[in-house]
Amino acid sequence: MIVYRTRNDLTGHLNSVRGENKSIGLVPTMGALHLGHASLVEKAALENDVVVVTIFVNPTQFNDPSDLEHYPRTLDRDLEMLRKLEADLVFVPSVQEMYPEKDERTFDLDPLDKVMEGKHRKGHFNGVAQIVSKLFMLILPDRAYFGQKDFQQLVVVRRLTEILGLDIQIVPCPILREKDGLAMSSRNERLTREERKLAPFIYETLKLAREKTGELSPSELKDWVSDRFDRRPELQLEYFEIVEDKGLMPVSDWKEGVNKVACLAVHLGSVRLIDNLNFH
Repeated sequence: MIVYRTRNDLTGHLNSVRGENKSIGLVPTMGALHLGHASLVEKAALENDVVVVTIFVNPTQFNDPSDLEHYPRTLDRDLEMLRKLEADLVFVPSVQEMYPEKDERTFDLDPLDKVMEGKHRKGHFNGVAQIVSKLFMLILPDRAYFGQKDFQQLVVVRRLTEILGLDIQIVPCPILREKDGLAMSSRNERLTREERKLAPFIYETLKLAREKTGELSPSELKDWVSDRFDRRPELQLEYFEIVEDKGLMPVSDWKEGVNKVACLAVHLGSVRLIDNLNFH
């Protein structure tokens, strides 16, 4: 495994890889790696000749400076995990390396960046588009791997790829969960012991909500979920939406032919957690 910290060194290596007609799989991460990330790397290794993993906490996608400051950074542990996974290349750039000057680009992601995460985290997805576009143009992978826990991000990245006109296959990877159902996330590390005991309530609620699709309309189900969280004041529900999986528009009924995904965001102490579940 080779670790690169500059764009020039990385692209020099990748140019030789392409010269040998080898396929490249990209796994972009912000570090604090867990088994969910590992599953992405393993899938990329199965489907490509060379796997590139990037570790970069991207400042432009954080609308809350405190969230950026407290985002877990565990580089030594991350690199050890990637060695065991036999990743080929790891790119660990500095902020200065990725943003030698301020990135003023804006991307037309409407309406994907106006709902759910986009509504509550202004500018978040434009920041995601800035860094993902930089990584895509730098690495030019054949395939890029994204976890479905960040479902809205996955949809946005697909749109971004179309905007850029890049021939990159976006590969969605299933959510990995702890034994009690909590979706694996780097942010879980910030939960206290007591908060960690409460966190499985989120996935439990999603599963119960899916079971009620036969008796409640989407709007009634939103009220039911809201009421359920109201009875657990330790968990503050930011949003719960049921959307179609391509354009992220809210669904008003359970008609067939439209794939539906329930998405939510919850504040537990100082930590913001997101999750989703297919309802089709």
